[in-house]
Amino acid sequence: MANAPTTYNSISQQFSTEVLWLRALLLISAIALAMGLTMPIITIEKFVLFENTFSVLSGIQQLLNEGKYFLFLIIAGFSVLLPILKLYVLIRLVLPNGHGAQMQKYLHLMHLYGKWSMLDVFVVAILVVSVKLGAIASVQMQPGLYAFAGAVLLTMGITAWVVHLSHKLQANDATGNNQGSKDTQPS
Repeated sequence: MANAPTTYNSISQQFSTEVLWLRALLLISAIALAMGLTMPIITIEKFVLFENTFSVLSGIQQLLNEGKYFLFLIIAGFSVLLPILKLYVLIRLVLPNGHGAQMQKYLHLMHLYGKWSMLDVFVVAILVVSVKLGAIASVQMQPGLYAFAGAVLLTMGITAWVVHLSHKLQANDATGNNQGSKDTQPS
């Protein structure tokens, strides 16, 4: 056990240029997620007389108010909680010394199960609403839906990039090559 590593190189130490881009993209993704959760996502018009506009958060609140606890938990968990946790893990990974064994485990779990968060469940929920209302109401998509979808896609791309850098970091650590990417190599 004396040969076991006691410290881990971090992604930010090895891939400084990439990390700057990742941090900027994470900020954009967090802003887009906040906008997507709070801005209107759909407007439902019933019989041309009544119109309701919902955001993700107001829709989740409505489910709770109506006692639809199972749907509340699923949509709140997959569309709000998991995306926030995913962004938190990604931010921790690109901070200095943010790539310990525990964070590596979280990254692996996030990569495996993160695909179920956000978009899939959210799209299914919108489809359910659209189908249930079919003949009696029209559904119009609003800007919040596009912000939410943008946050989802951007977060998926960032996750793939961080996983790629993590694998490169592990390969560098295993071979003892700590040169990192081209931007950290001496000229």
